[in-house]
Amino acid sequence: MQRLSYIGSTSHFFGAGDGVVIKSPMKIWERNANRQVLEAKNAEAIGIERQILERLGPHPRIVPYLGAYGSSSTKLSEASNGTLQAYLEEHNLTIGESLRYAWCIELAEGFAYIYSKGVIHSDTRLDNVLVNAKLGLWLCDFGGSTCDALELNGGHFPDDPFFDPRLGFVSTQATDIFSLGTLLFIILAGHLPFGTGLKGEPFANWSSYEEHVYKRFEAGEFPDVAGLMGGNVIWRCWHHKEDFGFKTAADVVLALKSQLLVAHVERRSAAGGACRKIIAS
Repeated sequence: MQRLSYIGSTSHFFGAGDGVVIKSPMKIWERNANRQVLEAKNAEAIGIERQILERLGPHPRIVPYLGAYGSSSTKLSEASNGTLQAYLEEHNLTIGESLRYAWCIELAEGFAYIYSKGVIHSDTRLDNVLVNAKLGLWLCDFGGSTCDALELNGGHFPDDPFFDPRLGFVSTQATDIFSLGTLLFIILAGHLPFGTGLKGEPFANWSSYEEHVYKRFEAGEFPDVAGLMGGNVIWRCWHHKEDFGFKTAADVVLALKSQLLVAHVERRSAAGGACRKIIAS
């Protein structure tokens, strides 16, 4: 098997051919004094993910799970277009409005589905969303997730800017809904909150960006989304504690379909009308 260039926080990935990827626990440098403890935690994360993927079963918004591979690895379908982070970095300027709208709805549908199965992702970020061959999105990396029914707690929390400092370190649906709001913002705005790009620009480094956005979110300060299509949905994800905030991902799906799809149809109709007017003249 060929080792793939992408490295997860706890895993290595290997291409097995025929669209199959093997996900294995990350090996730690042999001179690391905590090697055994860290490798045990990495193996535990793979085990948690395996159980959660088995519980979730097949779903168009979840990375396809193809079974166990040996005692400590899993087989997954390959996402030929990589992570959402990588895809946006390469194609951000050419991604059309309709695809961005579709992605927003697909992500919300994915979260609504995992909640129906009693799963909280709790580690949502651009690298934990995959872009498949048909340019659809898959949620992935459930090694840090929680599921009370299975008595599983991966113990992970989102990184900034996907983490709500006001919530504290408890995994709930609100944890994910806040993260979803940030994902929607990035997809629709084309850049990070309080940034100008996708890598923490214009800050000197990623740590400086994280520190800045953490303080802003902690103070209840958020980017202006008034002029952004779908901005009201993003705002309600970020303000989940308020009466107007979203309490379930299913409500996010309904709101997105109401706002984004209707707006897209109206814009296409307006464009078609303009074309017909030009042709008639």
